[in-house]
Amino acid sequence: MPWLAVRALGGAFQIPRVSILARPHGSDNLCPETYLTDLEAGWAPGRHPVGPSCTCEWGRGHSLLSLLGEEIAPKRRSPLLDRQGAFWKNAMGFWLLGLCNNFSYVVMLSAAHDILRHQRAPGNQSHVDPGPVPVPHNGSSRFDCNSVSTAAVLLADILPTLLIKLLAPFGLHLLPYSPRVLVSGVCAAGSFILVAFSHSVGTSLGGVVLASISSGLGEITFLSLTSFYPRAVISWWSSGTGGAGLLGALSYLGLTQAGLSPQHTLLSMLGIPALLLVSYFLVLTSPAPQDPGGEEDTETAARQPLMSSEAPESKPDSGSSLSLQERWTVFKSLLPHIIPLVLVYFAEYFINQGLFELLFFRNTSLSHAEQYRWYQMLYQAGVFASRSSLRCCRIRYTWILALLQCFNLGFLMADMWFSFLPSIYLIFLIILYEGLLGGAAYVNTFHNIALETSDEHREFAMATACISDTLGISLSGALALPLHDFLCHLS
Repeated sequence: MPWLAVRALGGAFQIPRVSILARPHGSDNLCPETYLTDLEAGWAPGRHPVGPSCTCEWGRGHSLLSLLGEEIAPKRRSPLLDRQGAFWKNAMGFWLLGLCNNFSYVVMLSAAHDILRHQRAPGNQSHVDPGPVPVPHNGSSRFDCNSVSTAAVLLADILPTLLIKLLAPFGLHLLPYSPRVLVSGVCAAGSFILVAFSHSVGTSLGGVVLASISSGLGEITFLSLTSFYPRAVISWWSSGTGGAGLLGALSYLGLTQAGLSPQHTLLSMLGIPALLLVSYFLVLTSPAPQDPGGEEDTETAARQPLMSSEAPESKPDSGSSLSLQERWTVFKSLLPHIIPLVLVYFAEYFINQGLFELLFFRNTSLSHAEQYRWYQMLYQAGVFASRSSLRCCRIRYTWILALLQCFNLGFLMADMWFSFLPSIYLIFLIILYEGLLGGAAYVNTFHNIALETSDEHREFAMATACISDTLGISLSGALALPLHDFLCHLS
């Protein structure tokens, strides 16, 4: 039997096609809402008189009865199911965006040791040095050092991001989201191609800079975008960025361990930038209005990321319309979140790019380059686990994580100098723990900011706070370079 959803009293109920010959006896005291329900169920009408529990009137419901006998259309999909479907599409979309956005950044750090020991085989094919113990740059040093610290790759991978994030709060909001995402995807693809085909360390570092532009522009874009979706997407974004660390480091490690050259390994990853664009343009749905009473908010300007043929307008209370005084006030309120995250990232990247290549164990079958890749992979595994943990573990006081990470830094510096840890597997456990702390600090910081900022400030707050990790990483790279030169010239 065909059906029609009939709207009445702000709701909808469904009625069959029937024929009404006369108004039912006692209909003066009959709620039409109940009467129709009785008809649908096959009950005798008139058993439910109008009373306090009946919110309808014949004057309001009589038009419904006039529809009886008309052809009736199929039942429409439940709005609740539509909302649930949209939520899961957006959750998966932000997870994929986090994965794709950080992938090139992670791969460049994982390849840092190979980039700095850049060698060319006949036919311009990059290869990994198969020797178990590479020749030290300085034969008199107790450490096995490259001529340049891997912190140089870190700085090339982070300084463009820092510049983008410093300037973004003052004008990036004027550029719509879609062009930003396109630039991010093109730069990511260009970084893989440039590093893969480069013939010098300088050209490779240029490719690393492209990866940095892609990652930095993407992070500030997508974190700002989360302010127009349910807060839950922040945890999905964070989990995706953690997944980028794990899959990026693991894929580079696995493919090179399997015998694939670094060049072919990088070229095999060109599908990731394409997946970024697909996730943004095809997976995400248009953001729902922030104000349930304002239909004009359903299409917003730079925030409207998706497939709309018209360029929408920004809401007047969005982050782009905040005065300088309001921005300064919001920034000061973010300092309790920003400072601990800066410390966490300073400590962990000082370990990663300043100490990893100096923590070399000669009593193992792993070469120096292989040890470095394992360090990176285990760190990223810890980051992925903790960035995906928001649903089961939430941390309000992130300064505790900063203190623990600084302790890790001190402990590993002591081991680097005195070499008191007997096995590389103990280092593996510490590095995994280091990643857990870093990932937890990231996801909980942005979750706390989302909870504590008002709707009109959230877009600006998210864009501003994401400078924290970049600033900490930049400081660690700047200090790791002179430390590397100092230690590698010790006899």
